[in-house]
Amino acid sequence: MKYFWLALYYGFAYYLPSTYSFGKIGLYSGYLRRFIFKHIAKKCGHHVNIERHAFFGKGFDIELGNYSDLGIDCHVPNNIKIGDYVMMGPKCYILPNDTHDTSRLDIPMQQQGRIMKTGRTIIGNDVWIGRQVLFTGGKNIGDHVVIGAGSVVCKDVESFAIVGGNPIRVIKYRNK
Repeated sequence: MKYFWLALYYGFAYYLPSTYSFGKIGLYSGYLRRFIFKHIAKKCGHHVNIERHAFFGKGFDIELGNYSDLGIDCHVPNNIKIGDYVMMGPKCYILPNDTHDTSRLDIPMQQQGRIMKTGRTIIGNDVWIGRQVLFTGGKNIGDHVVIGAGSVVCKDVESFAIVGGNPIRVIKYRNK
């Protein structure tokens, strides 16, 4: 049955207007995407927002907390865990936790296949992810974090940190 909801999402709801555009049409589009997502995801909290063109693979192992969203044109892996009150800007890209195998020199990298690393990306509660942020796979983001627009998250982020840049660096802490 989940495949029915997945086909309905990617075949129809994925293309509807963004939630905050076109007045009630956008609002009802957001309601429909949320309704469908609840039938797909492992966990879907209350009052979530799934935006236009949010891509989450099959989505069967996604956990999305209360009052959180998947931003416009975002791309997240099938097994991500997102806490409560997470705001995600447009065009965020969170890579899955696999990569090309590069261990052998006698075979082209393209022909070596992929290897899966352990872990998954976990985003804590009360996190603001700016526009066009890129995450490498398997990162842990603490609670109350702000990630600046255009940042590349290639390491874990402590709670209360405000980070930005490529690669990210701590700018300051919200609680100090």
